Amino acid sequence: MKIKNSIKKGIALVAITGVLCIGGTMAYLTDYDDTVNEFTVGKIDVKLEEPHWKPKENISLVPTQEIEKDPQIKNTGINDAFVYLEVTVPIGNVITADGNGNRIDKKETELFSFTARNEWGLIDSVKKENNQIYTYAYHKILKPEETTVPLFEKVVFANIIEGQLDAQKLSVPVKAYAIQSTNTGGNKGTILDQAKTAFQKYVNQNKV
Repeated sequence: MKIKNSIKKGIALVAITGVLCIGGTMAYLTDYDDTVNEFTVGKIDVKLEEPHWKPKENISLVPTQEIEKDPQIKNTGINDAFVYLEVTVPIGNVITADGNGNRIDKKETELFSFTARNEWGLIDSVKKENNQIYTYAYHKILKPEETTVPLFEKVVFANIIEGQLDAQKLSVPVKAYAIQSTNTGGNKGTILDQAKTAFQKYVNQNKV
């Protein structure tokens, strides 16, 4: 009897020990997972093009001469953008003539003129020193790899009485700007309204 009782107690201890071991193992079962969120920073980049501008052919200007000049913008970045063209027209205090040849007294006159296409809207015009600066916004958000229509096809030299600007070098500089269209122009009004809002924010940020 003593031997049997000892065996029974041994079996019981083994059984209890086994339960404790199983319980201890289960207490450390765990799970773990994570994720990495990658973000790619956007890029605004544009290229100013003038396919028909031939500088070597416009070295010597004459009054009322038409000069091929067709500034346009290509979006070479990876984000949609509002795009703008800034045209600087020189001003001279000169004597001119009207279409019939009648003399017009000396006064400040823009030395070049152009006609903007309907796809562009004037959003700013300001005189700075001896220049008139015009800023136009495109009526459409420009997507990557898209190109605008030209702002204009030509500029026309003023009908200046000869002998006033002889040998002077004149230029009509054009600058292109682009601003991301996301979260800059608001959601109200036309694309032109939104482009104007975005441009004003740009001006405010760069006042210095």
